[in-house]
Amino acid sequence: MAASRALPGLLRRRLAARTQLGFHLSPRLLSSSAHEASKPAPSEASDHSYESLQVTSAGTHILHVQLNRPDKRNAMNRAFWREMVECFNKIARDPNCRAVVVSGAGKMFTAGIDLMDMASELLQPEGDDAARISWYLRDLIRRYQNTFTVIEKCPKPVIAAIHGGCIGGGVDLITACDIRYCAQDAFFQVKEVDIGLAADVGTLQRLPKVIGNQSLVNELAFTARKMMADEALSSGLVSRVFADKEAMLAAAFELAAEVSSKSPVAVQSTKVNLLYSRDHPVDQALDYVASWNMSMLQTQDIVKSVQAAMEKKDLKGVTFSKL
Repeated sequence: MAASRALPGLLRRRLAARTQLGFHLSPRLLSSSAHEASKPAPSEASDHSYESLQVTSAGTHILHVQLNRPDKRNAMNRAFWREMVECFNKIARDPNCRAVVVSGAGKMFTAGIDLMDMASELLQPEGDDAARISWYLRDLIRRYQNTFTVIEKCPKPVIAAIHGGCIGGGVDLITACDIRYCAQDAFFQVKEVDIGLAADVGTLQRLPKVIGNQSLVNELAFTARKMMADEALSSGLVSRVFADKEAMLAAAFELAAEVSSKSPVAVQSTKVNLLYSRDHPVDQALDYVASWNMSMLQTQDIVKSVQAAMEKKDLKGVTFSKL
């Protein structure tokens, strides 16, 4: 009780200190602008024009990235591997974006790599001898790996919404995302062994950490068998399954809206630290988050969030600065 009585005074002192430091807070900043709320969401996201992708605004602070070659089952052609990097580098720097939904246009999420379009790069690599061909192929593979690593490194949470087939490179893509939803008709295939190669752009590295079952990962990777939606849910590959694509997308956008209503400093800091913790021992991860938060704890977002909680206000009514 004493602590709760002292908290308003602490907040007032914190607010006063921030005003002296240049953070000018007012009741107007603690509620969403009516003018902003009345603006219609634009259909096309500015500064995003691609051959293989379509990027649209799906609400305040939310972008929808669609794999957009439905006539080719969203197969990943040369343009795709290049454009995904460009797209997510822009999103990472976009101060208005706080959450991203990735889906596939048409009847399925993706059929994986476009072998017809990529054949010359993969089967006729440049180079005068084995050493030079190897250098070329290693550089090519590293560039393709970055197509999905850029999703993981993007500080904005990325939600994958999967319907129909998610084959080969599709599994590489979704395992680099933060949250995965799927429709009941979804299936997943680590398809690479069926075309004579080991998956090399992320699945073998991320899938074991996503589902935590090495035996199942080995089975899927050695056989290229289909994993259906219910098995994907029970294994932890996806967190929710929906009746159809429409219900899944509606839920994904609702989740993105919920995430985007929170402090972007808090959410993006959480993503950075979750990824660091995944790849480092606990003691190193604790030291990392201590160093991280020694600066992030100074954000005005804490004051705004705590004040909203004390006043029993929804965070959706709090205006956080761009990040």
